[in-house]
Amino acid sequence: MRRDGFVVLERLITPAHCDAIREETARLLKGAGRNAFEGFNTQRVYNVLTKTRLLDDLIDHPRVLALLDQLFEPNYLLSQAQLINIRPGEAAQALHYDDGFYKVPRPRPALGAATIWAIDAFTEDNGATAIVPRSHDWGQSPVPTPAQTIPCVMPAGSAVFFVGTLWHGGGGNHTNSNRLAFTAQYCAPWLRQQENFFLEVPRETVRILRPTLQSLIGYSIYPPFMGMVDSMHPKRVLDA
Repeated sequence: MRRDGFVVLERLITPAHCDAIREETARLLKGAGRNAFEGFNTQRVYNVLTKTRLLDDLIDHPRVLALLDQLFEPNYLLSQAQLINIRPGEAAQALHYDDGFYKVPRPRPALGAATIWAIDAFTEDNGATAIVPRSHDWGQSPVPTPAQTIPCVMPAGSAVFFVGTLWHGGGGNHTNSNRLAFTAQYCAPWLRQQENFFLEVPRETVRILRPTLQSLIGYSIYPPFMGMVDSMHPKRVLDA
């Protein structure tokens, strides 16, 4: 992971779990992307923590947390999470790196990291994520070309973990079948998250989440006091 900027972790969840996620996703999916980056023929589900519990085990999977522990200080955060369904005929996504919205010049250490989970198997033809190996150490330029990418082929139930400075993009789907995935992005504990979980996830939902998930969405402290509520730990608000 440190050398190449990514690592594939195969078959972390069972076929039955993938089937359950597909069934649940069919209920949640609607419409399509609003722009070329989202994909005009791609469906996305945001605010997943409020809508389903089937993805909890993917967000705080022990193998994922073990890698995050190597990258960031304790109490790192979930930045955003979404289901992504690339439908037949979708074009390849523009290459990008996920923590680019933090305006810190490259080269630099990653400020975020991400997982993309293959709920359907990722193939060269159905939209497997295109990755530029070792591009996480590049400077501000050059911008990579599609010819420099490799497809992240992996069986269903697997995940690719990569750092926030790695260039990548969703692949084009040239098949007659959908390619369903789930992605979760994480960030250092002192950074602003992409999703505003405090407004997005109702407190009654937060209370039923396990402690690791509560911490990941921001019910935690970056020492000495970043994240406090009225000078107290935010979990005390939940207990009140």
